[in-house]
Amino acid sequence: MNDEFSVLSDDFRTVVDRAIEQGKVISFITYVLGDSGESKIRYILSSVLNKYQRIDLMELLYTASKELIVNSTKAAIKRIIFQEMGLDPVKMTDYDTGMGSFKENLSDKKFPYYRGKMKSNNLNVKVKFIYNPDKIVLKIINNFALLGKEEQRIREKFIKAKKYDNLFEFFMEHGDNTEGAGMGITMVEILMAQSGFDRHLFTIYSSEKLRETVAKIEIPINPDYKPKRYEFEDYVRNSSTSFEQLRTEHGWEQ
Repeated sequence: MNDEFSVLSDDFRTVVDRAIEQGKVISFITYVLGDSGESKIRYILSSVLNKYQRIDLMELLYTASKELIVNSTKAAIKRIIFQEMGLDPVKMTDYDTGMGSFKENLSDKKFPYYRGKMKSNNLNVKVKFIYNPDKIVLKIINNFALLGKEEQRIREKFIKAKKYDNLFEFFMEHGDNTEGAGMGITMVEILMAQSGFDRHLFTIYSSEKLRETVAKIEIPINPDYKPKRYEFEDYVRNSSTSFEQLRTEHGWEQ
């Protein structure tokens, strides 16, 4: 057995191998990603990518997985901090106060402390892998919707990320002040572009109705496949329904 996966149980590997053989969706719940969780992600990805002879996508999907899981964990921790401080994040003054405390508690060393709090508050991160001969889809899902301020900041980060072709440019502009500067979103966008994929195939969307926030990457591996994102855009262009209505009112998944 590969030493890299020695921390994984035989049962886990057997379940994953059987699921991939049958083409089933694979998902698991995490809170604060540790070494075992990272090994699970690598095992699942390497197994899926080897099935379709696309191991070249490992760096893109593995790095994106870790970045987006960390972002999702931070979003959950933010809600715990706001709740413990008795703040209403809808109120701008409360949100700003909470964000000050959140940034002080953002150290990775404090993440394990919040693992139990996430469980007791029923806040988790679901990692989902969907795959077939046409595409490989990665989803990182929080079981709560975005706050208005969060959605605004994410849109701003996507816009800013378009400015950069590589991470060196990003670091040169932001220096060490990368926390909260859209590092995760920028990294994923740059990796998508450098791997030859449309940046728009990485999306983040939220539904109050479904009480979830989803970061999604869809990688086409069949050149004739039309990604869902493009179908979504075509539908909007030929409909009076807006992007936001489709997402929030109808739960349309782009």
